[in-house]
Amino acid sequence: MTPYGKTAQTAIAAVSRLAEVYDTVNRVKLNSAQIAENRHLPQPVVAKVLTILSQAGIVNGSPGPGGGYWLARDPDAVSLYDVVTLFERLEDNVSCPFGPTYCGTGPHCPLHFDLLKIREQMYAFFKTTTFARFVGWVPTPITAETSDNGRKRSLDILPNRS
Repeated sequence: MTPYGKTAQTAIAAVSRLAEVYDTVNRVKLNSAQIAENRHLPQPVVAKVLTILSQAGIVNGSPGPGGGYWLARDPDAVSLYDVVTLFERLEDNVSCPFGPTYCGTGPHCPLHFDLLKIREQMYAFFKTTTFARFVGWVPTPITAETSDNGRKRSLDILPNRS
C-alpha cells in the first residue's frame, strides 16, 4: 500500500511515535527500545534509523542512562517527505507496468499519465503532511465480527502505549 520500503516505514513509525509524545514544555525522550516495542519493530533497525534521522537534524539524541531521542523541530516543521527522502528515491518508485524500458523508449503505455498523476499527488501529500497530525494521537481499537453470536469485540492489535 505504501510507495516506500520498510526502512522508510520504520522511520515514519519512529518519528510519529516521537511526535505522539511531543511536549513543548517538557522534553520527552524515548530510546530505540521503547520506540521499537511500541511500534512492534526490530530494535536494531529502529536504532539505525534514529541515527540517520539524527544526522539529518530531524531528531536529537542523548546517550546514557536517562538518554533517548526527541524531535529536533516542532512536529509541524517535519513533513513525511523530509523523512521518506532520507531512505528512498521517490522518483524511482513509480514505474511502467509494461516493463522498465517501455514508456522510456516508445509510445507511452495506457496507464502512463494516470500513474504520473498519482505520483504527483503522492509527492504533494508527503510534502504537505507533517508529523503534527500525530501529536497526542491515540489509536482507536479495530472491531471485527466474531463467531460468538455475531457480536463485535475490540481486537487487541493496538501498539503498546508506554
